[in-house]
Amino acid sequence: MSIIPPAPGEPRRPQGPRNPGDAWVVAETGEKYWGRFGAAGLLAVDPVRGVLLQHRVGWSHFGGTWGLPGGALHEGESALVGAIREAQEEAGVPDGAVRARFTRVLDLKIWSYTTVVADVVEPFEPVISDPESLALEWVPVDAVDERPLHPGFADAWPALRALLAVRPSIVVDAANVIGSVPDGWWRDRAGAAERLHDRLVAWAAAGVEPGVLGGAGVPEALGESEKFGALGEPGVRWYPDVTMVVEGAARKMAGAGAGAGAGAGVALDADGAGGVDLGGGVDLGGAGVGVAGLGAAGVGAVGVWGVGVGAVGVVRADGHGDDAIVGEARRLVAAGPEVIVVTSDRELRTRVEALGARIQSAGWMRDQLDARSARRGR
Repeated sequence: MSIIPPAPGEPRRPQGPRNPGDAWVVAETGEKYWGRFGAAGLLAVDPVRGVLLQHRVGWSHFGGTWGLPGGALHEGESALVGAIREAQEEAGVPDGAVRARFTRVLDLKIWSYTTVVADVVEPFEPVISDPESLALEWVPVDAVDERPLHPGFADAWPALRALLAVRPSIVVDAANVIGSVPDGWWRDRAGAAERLHDRLVAWAAAGVEPGVLGGAGVPEALGESEKFGALGEPGVRWYPDVTMVVEGAARKMAGAGAGAGAGAGVALDADGAGGVDLGGGVDLGGAGVGVAGLGAAGVGAVGVWGVGVGAVGVVRADGHGDDAIVGEARRLVAAGPEVIVVTSDRELRTRVEALGARIQSAGWMRDQLDARSARRGR
C-alpha cells in the first residue's frame, strides 16, 4: 500500500490538498481509493422522490457514473460527520434535513468506505456547489439500476436497497428497566425516568452494533424471522427510533435530566472531540451537535453536525403502563417497523409477541447502557 497526494493541477484539488486526508490510497495490486483516512458518502432517502444521486464529472474517478455525494474523511473525523460535510459541500444538503437510519461499512483493511443512510425529514432541493458534479437528482428506488453506477455503489446497492425496507423501533418499559436495579429509584421516580431517558438518548445516538438487535448471536426470539435477522447484517450500525413508556409518578418527569431543555446539553465538533461516544472514536462534546431535552412533543434527540441521530420519544401512560406499551407496539407494527419491546414482564411479553413484536429483557437494556457508559469511563 502507498499514499499518493493529488497530482499538481489535478481538477479535484487544483490548489493542492486541502486536508491531510486528500490523498490516494494505492493497493499493491494497483487499485486506488480516495481518502487517506477512508471515505464516506450520504444516501439520502426521500419517501416520495427516492434517493439522491450525483452524476460525477468526467475527470473524476469513474467519471460519468452515478453515485453518492461524499468524499475523503478528515483525520479523526467520524463517518457521520464526514458524510454530511461532504454532502453539504457537494449537494447543498441543509442542516437538519436528514436523520441517520443506519451506516454500512466496506472495510478493505487498507481503506474503508462508510455509507450513511439517512431519511429526509425536511424536504430540500440539492444544489451543485462544487465542480465534481454534472447533476444531482432524486431517483426513484426502482430506477437506480437503470443508471450507469459507480462500480463501488453498484456493488453495494443490492444490499443497501434491501436494508431500506428495514426500520427498527424500540419500545422501553421504563418502570421495568428502572425497577430492575435497587438504586433508590422509588424515592424519585420522575428523576429516575429522566436519567434513563438521558442514557437512552446517548445510547441511540451512538448507534447499535451489528448483531445486537437481530441476526446471528442474539436470542432466538429476535433472530428467528427474516426481517429481524436483517438487523444483524455485518458491518451495519443502526440508529433506531426509541420510545420509553412511563406511568404513575414517573409521568411528572420534567425533561431529559441534566441539561434538559430545548437546545441544551452537550455538543460535538466536526473532528469528534468531546464526551458522548458515537462509536468509531466519535464523541459528543464541543460545537456542532446538540442533545435536546424533552420538548412539547416529548422527544429528546441528538444532531451531529447537520444529521439527526438518537431520537427518543416519551409516552406518558394515562392508566396502566402495560396497556400503553401494547398500544404503542400495535401502532408501530401496523406502520411496518421491526419492533422490539424491552421488558421482563411475562404477561406483557405474551401480549406484544402476539402483535408481531419481539422482546428483549430489562437486563439486556441495562447491559447495553452500562456497556456504553463503561466505554466512556463513567
